[in-house]
Amino acid sequence: MRALVLTGPGAAEVQEVDPPVAAGGQVVVDVERAGLCGTDFELFSGHMSYLHTGASSYPLRPGHEWCGAVREIGPGVDPAWLGRRVTGDTMIGCGHCHRCRQGRHHVCEQRHELGIRDGLPGALAERVAFPADHLYALPDRVDATRGAMVEPGGNALRCVEAAGLAAGERLLVLGTGTIGLLTAMFARARGAEVHLLGEDEEHLSLPCSLGFPNAWTRATLPGLPWDGVVDASAAAGLPALAAELVEPGRRVVYIGLSGTPSTVDTRDLVLKDVTAVGILGASAGLAGAVAAYADGSVDPAPLVAATVGLAEAPAALAGGGPKVHVDPRR
Repeated sequence: MRALVLTGPGAAEVQEVDPPVAAGGQVVVDVERAGLCGTDFELFSGHMSYLHTGASSYPLRPGHEWCGAVREIGPGVDPAWLGRRVTGDTMIGCGHCHRCRQGRHHVCEQRHELGIRDGLPGALAERVAFPADHLYALPDRVDATRGAMVEPGGNALRCVEAAGLAAGERLLVLGTGTIGLLTAMFARARGAEVHLLGEDEEHLSLPCSLGFPNAWTRATLPGLPWDGVVDASAAAGLPALAAELVEPGRRVVYIGLSGTPSTVDTRDLVLKDVTAVGILGASAGLAGAVAAYADGSVDPAPLVAATVGLAEAPAALAGGGPKVHVDPRR
């Protein structure tokens, strides 16, 4: 089968590889759609931290935002999965350590991360092998585009829930990329007054087109009380700004990662009695994202700028830019 392979920093190509076989507890999925995200760009560029700690290495087969249909099941898997349209959790814990037993498999020290850490090839391929106990069924109302947006949606939903806002309260989202905009969508669906901070005026056009008129630059940001702040940016200076802006006694949520270390003055947290929450992975938000897409309260489809074939994926990785999906069947 064909699969996208990262062969080194700045190097990607489509290769013919052996098709996966469903081992015990696994399924094989025909991939309908897979998304390219910031992590994939970092793996492609060589800047991803896992490449420097040894958790990831080249050659690497990426792809962790995906959906497809189960074509094969391995020993011990419920036959009801055959033919089902599915997506899956990126974070796959060992299942027996104390973190996994406590429901924190997404931070298991021995975890796999599909298409990111070594050990489980990703879904930017015609087929992917995947553990059945980490699958999520997709209803018919969640098409391929939306199905491949469940993983980023789960991350965004976790951000909203971590911010701890009630309906009518005001949320400031720093960053207008995919996660920032999805966070804004989920927060709006729950009744929050949503504001976004973009890098410049050019980055505010998409939020406005999605019905978020309260989109600002740093120069134009109004001096309002922010009941919660989510930093979904990659800017080293914005984590400190988030802590500075959030109302005393409330929550600031960090999901964006900068390429260089960021600093936060803990006095801003302590003297304001602020709770800071870090978000790693979509695990606890996946079911909620599927439900929101199915009932139409959140629609991520407008965030996808283009869908390309697998052969075009290397160029899309090299070009960066807005959210691009890959249809490996093309």
